Amino acid sequence: MTLPSKKLSIIIPSYNEEKCILMFTERMAQVEADMSKAYNLEFEYIFIDDGSTDATLKLLRQLSQKTPQLNFISFSRNFGKEAAILAGLKSATGDYLAIIDADLQDPPELLPQMYSAILTENFDCIATRRLNRKGEPFLRTVLTKIFYSLINKISDTQIIDGARDYRLMTRQVAEAVLSLSEYNRFSKGLFSWVGFSTKWIDFEYVPRAAGESKWSFAKLLWYSFDGILAFSVKPLAVSSFLGILFCIFAFLGILFLVVRWLLFGDPVAGWASTVTIVLFVGGVQLFCTGILGQYLAKLYMEGKGRPIYVVKERSND
Repeated sequence: MTLPSKKLSIIIPSYNEEKCILMFTERMAQVEADMSKAYNLEFEYIFIDDGSTDATLKLLRQLSQKTPQLNFISFSRNFGKEAAILAGLKSATGDYLAIIDADLQDPPELLPQMYSAILTENFDCIATRRLNRKGEPFLRTVLTKIFYSLINKISDTQIIDGARDYRLMTRQVAEAVLSLSEYNRFSKGLFSWVGFSTKWIDFEYVPRAAGESKWSFAKLLWYSFDGILAFSVKPLAVSSFLGILFCIFAFLGILFLVVRWLLFGDPVAGWASTVTIVLFVGGVQLFCTGILGQYLAKLYMEGKGRPIYVVKERSND
């Protein structure tokens, strides 16, 4: 029995991936041939050049001229992976959409299994997660586990440990994510927040095919902060709790000084400890003010209404 023809849009965020793009298209060509034959699928490729400074855009221009189903969008500068994912989702015309990295850390050979699960098991989304973190620095591994544990405790939106952006979804899921127009985006949380039935597929860590990771330790740290701020207001509650707690400590301290003065007549002893306490409390106050400032900064960026990305060039222009 021949299945009705459907289109699968493959969204590939790319930033300085000149060493990987040709290897990626070669691997995808075999996957496309197998899936087209098995499922009567039409493929569409959407590369998002996220302001690359190497030959990524040049390669994409050449490939788009040779391959009709390959399109690209080039940003005017580097806007980040979240913006690239959003641009890809907006431009995709397929019945099904997949997000995959160009560095081949997301094995394209999983796509047939993912597509089969959507067709036969009635899932709306097939997502992937890594089983381990081999090859990562020890500190990054520890902090990543702490992040997932923390965000799942303080947020109503559950984010799977080891979750990748690599996923395949129905058009309905993609439209639901696109309806979330927020400026500060954290895609792992957005896909979880919109709901829908999701199946998780595990795979072993795969090293980059070539090139270097664009995610420095500092970038990952700020990205994790963005995720926490985007899906939880518990940090504000914590700062309020600390304020109440230190008010209680202050009251007890005043009571202690009064009693000591009445009993011993020496209210000023212990100035070193007093200075230490003042500095500590001041640090806590600045920390809480910083938390509030981060939430206000997010509101400030949302209120400006700036576009999330600016397109410089498209393959179909």
